[in-house]
Amino acid sequence: MSSDLPDVVLWSIPAFVLLTVLEMVSHRLHPDEDAAGYDTRDAATSVTMGAGSLVFDALWKIPIVAIYAAVYELTPWEIPLLWWTLPLILLGQDFFYYWSHRGHHVIRILWACHVVHHSSRKFNLTTALRQPWTSLTVWPFYLPLILLGVHPAVLAFCSSVNLVYQFWIHTERIGKLPRWFEFVFNTPSHHRVHHASQGDYLDRNFGGILIVWDRLFGSFAPEVEPCVYGLTKNIETYNPLRVATHEYASIGRDLRAARSWSERAGRMLRGPGWEPAAQPVAGDPEPDRATVDVPPAQPS
Repeated sequence: MSSDLPDVVLWSIPAFVLLTVLEMVSHRLHPDEDAAGYDTRDAATSVTMGAGSLVFDALWKIPIVAIYAAVYELTPWEIPLLWWTLPLILLGQDFFYYWSHRGHHVIRILWACHVVHHSSRKFNLTTALRQPWTSLTVWPFYLPLILLGVHPAVLAFCSSVNLVYQFWIHTERIGKLPRWFEFVFNTPSHHRVHHASQGDYLDRNFGGILIVWDRLFGSFAPEVEPCVYGLTKNIETYNPLRVATHEYASIGRDLRAARSWSERAGRMLRGPGWEPAAQPVAGDPEPDRATVDVPPAQPS
């Protein structure tokens, strides 16, 4: 039965195109000075990144499916695909998506993959298509579901549903929705915060379909001020190859300049903004400990 599941991403492409055209027309007919809007080169880069991700994801699926299939054969459990188990599996996939997404923000070698999606200074439906070409880093986060007996094809279906859901939340044309919906689900308002580069908004709202994970695990932030999109250090390129690889190149430069193995590990496994503690430079005079440690005499 799992082999009969539809390819929801493929079937959603006409809707993606239609909604994107409608959004472009909306920006043209009703421009908003506070909105980031569209830029032709930026949108073209996002679409190119999306098309490239389809090609590279097909390549990465070969080893990933092999690993998942081997683990699935070893697990003693098997969760049947029924009308009531599918929503539970989708809930589980969304839970592990949250942790995968959060991990790809706080571990630099994983961020090198995910940074692609945040590299645009615009926020529109084409931004949803700006996907990485190195998504091989995602699969370990979903191993628990395979170990529990979820068939790899069912996991792939749920991941596709999650991805399709997130398309519509990449827009500035939808304001805040009813409070009950905003409380439970990921919405354009929540996802604008996620793509913002302001300090209070950084590394917030990692949820895919549900925003309740962020509320539970302390990573939620409401939209209270206009968002400035992009990276804290933006890249000045529309070249898809550079967009896909710029953070890996930056990591390579940092590794070559590192002075120790602990620094090399930190450059890869700590957060994207991590810097090693400053080391004293050889030849610098030692501080006068008498003047540092002894407080000045108080007047009598």
